[in-house]
Amino acid sequence: MQSIESNSTITCPECGFSKTEEMPTNACQWYYECESCKVLLKPLKGDCCVYCSYGTVKCPPIQEGQSCCDS
Repeated sequence: MQSIESNSTITCPECGFSKTEEMPTNACQWYYECESCKVLLKPLKGDCCVYCSYGTVKCPPIQEGQSCCDS
């Protein structure tokens, strides 16, 4: 059984600020507000959540090889 990484570092594409966050395991996170510049990040087309778009690690359902929430 593979190990699921629960932390991902999100990097803001607007200002470059990075922060490591714990990902939810039971829900997708569609929005994330950058602490530095306050821009609201949304998933890129084709991604299910902000972690898949801007994080260093994909969300837990994707890591497990499952489909994530509907986007």
